[in-house]
Amino acid sequence: MYIIGGTVKTMAGEEIQDGCIRIADGKIAEIGKRDETAFHPAPDERVIKIRNGLIMPGMIEAHCHMGITEEKKGAEGDDCNETVEPVTPWLRAVDAVNTMDAAFDDAVRAGITSAMIGPGSSNVVGGQFAFLKTRGRRVDDLVVKAPAMKVAFGENPKVNYSGQGKSPSTRMAIAGILREELTKAVFYADRKKKATDSGEAFETDFRMECWLPVLRREIPLKAHVHRVDDIFTAIRIAKEFGLKMTLDHCSEGHMIAEELAEEGYPAIVGPDLASRNKIEVQNMAFKTVGVLNQAGVLTAITTDHPVSLIQSLPLCAGLAVKSGLDLEEGYKAITIHPARICGVADRVGSLEVGKDADIAIFTGNPMEVFTRTLYTIIDGQVVYEAQKSGAEN
Repeated sequence: MYIIGGTVKTMAGEEIQDGCIRIADGKIAEIGKRDETAFHPAPDERVIKIRNGLIMPGMIEAHCHMGITEEKKGAEGDDCNETVEPVTPWLRAVDAVNTMDAAFDDAVRAGITSAMIGPGSSNVVGGQFAFLKTRGRRVDDLVVKAPAMKVAFGENPKVNYSGQGKSPSTRMAIAGILREELTKAVFYADRKKKATDSGEAFETDFRMECWLPVLRREIPLKAHVHRVDDIFTAIRIAKEFGLKMTLDHCSEGHMIAEELAEEGYPAIVGPDLASRNKIEVQNMAFKTVGVLNQAGVLTAITTDHPVSLIQSLPLCAGLAVKSGLDLEEGYKAITIHPARICGVADRVGSLEVGKDADIAIFTGNPMEVFTRTLYTIIDGQVVYEAQKSGAEN
């Protein structure tokens, strides 16, 4: 398949006017200006011709609960939180994601081609996120990587467990419970290594095995943090155990931007397109992304679907730009930055030869409310086409 014409934003340091992209076997095989690219389609090969549109990488949602919390009230359709014990590292998002959730179609129509999906924040340790493509029936086929262990600080674990008369009921207890679990994991890893090195028998602990990729820094902690004190507690614990971590929500990050830049942990900011319905989000603002970005923090934007709807992701980026984020950084915050933060930039987030052919084509800047999606392409397959949906091209 070929895509020709339009403006190509590669998110790899170049913008191509009147471009040409060749797709083969689900990957980008060639990209460049049309008059400098070998354009020799086979007789049965599809060619998508774009006149004045914008061609860019499919957008990426770096933190959401799409398909695991469906858009309704009550327990039915909500598999986001196992609220019976505060530490559940063995839970896996892929075992609960319903790919038939309408949010997947909404994402595709918006030009969002992949998303980091996982458990909520009611538990101190909620379980394992997975990075998925947004179109397909069988969740196993959508998995790009299972790249993060969810932990949560602040009000959510407190409210859930104090209401049951259990611990944690304070921020101290949240930190203490997480430290205890990580210490057990460290001891387990040491025992396993000694047994392996000596050839002794070793009984595998399913719960502790979940922590080994975290301790080896193969995957990060995905820390739910809003307030300044919670952000610093998360950093304190990550440093104590030498762990990788992302700061998710980071609602008061703009208050400590310089400190966060020095610490070096990336931030996934949002959902700012929501009400201030909790005491710990009273200072959330669209300016946070721009302040963090300007300070040098690697920053992405999240809708936290269904807190804000998944299709509002580009609009959230636009509102961040309106509040001070550089326009080009707005594009990065929903493409290459979340790809880097989620550990999948080798496959998605920019248009480069060899990467997955995940491409979104718009009438213009998707951060503007009147911009329409013309095509969404995932793994080289057209999964949304405006004309076939009844929309005007």
